[in-house]
Amino acid sequence: MTSVICKKCLIGMDAENYLELIEKNRSAVRERDRTAEEEYKNRIRICEDCEKLSGPTCMACGCYVELRAIRRISHCPYKKW
Repeated sequence: MTSVICKKCLIGMDAENYLELIEKNRSAVRERDRTAEEEYKNRIRICEDCEKLSGPTCMACGCYVELRAIRRISHCPYKKW
C-alpha cells in the first residue's frame, strides 16, 4: 500500500486514509466558499508543475494542495494562482 507523509508534521498515513481525510475536509467547505471546478482543476495543475510540491504537500506553506485549492479565498504562497 502506498504511504503519504505530511512533510510539515511527518505523520504518515496510507493512501486510503489520506483520500478519506481530503474528502472529509473538502466536503466541509461550504459551496459558496468553494472555488469553481474549472478553477480548482487549474490550480491543481499549476501546483503539480511547481518545484515546491512534494507529494500532496506544498513545501512553501505545508498545506495539502487539494485543500488549499478548493477554497475560493485561498492563494498560492508564490502568487502562481
